[in-house]
Amino acid sequence: MLALVLFSGFVVGMAAALVLVIRGARSASRRGRKLSRKPKDLALILGGAAIGVYAWGMAHTGLAVMQAEDGGAGSFPLKPCRDTDATKAVRVIGYEVDFVPLRFECRLDDGTRYRASSVPDYINPAALGLSLIAVTLAAAVVISRDDKSMRKGTHT
Repeated sequence: MLALVLFSGFVVGMAAALVLVIRGARSASRRGRKLSRKPKDLALILGGAAIGVYAWGMAHTGLAVMQAEDGGAGSFPLKPCRDTDATKAVRVIGYEVDFVPLRFECRLDDGTRYRASSVPDYINPAALGLSLIAVTLAAAVVISRDDKSMRKGTHT
């Protein structure tokens, strides 16, 4: 069930990312577009990129969950948890998935956990950085719009 949620998040996230990036790029490429509108367009593009990167990480996590749930020959220790030394891998009794930050963790018999390398290391920092820049640009656009409306006297 968790793998289905992760892969659904991947599909929805990639669709949203594509829409935002295309909308921002089309808007930014219009001739005669005022320079003051460019931060809004860039915020859309970077927001779409942030969603796309996070969705890509969800696909990696979903694949790790599918491998962990796959039974049969060669299923012990869990495939995503084999990237450590063999003495630690044979002590794995389960796994956990965290969404913020996105990660797949292997749970050991003593209750400790360690992060598997299923989610690439660049996913969380890239998603965080892109989203912070996008939110900052969007906030600047809103503040600028409010400032202009107050100068014109149209602010309520």
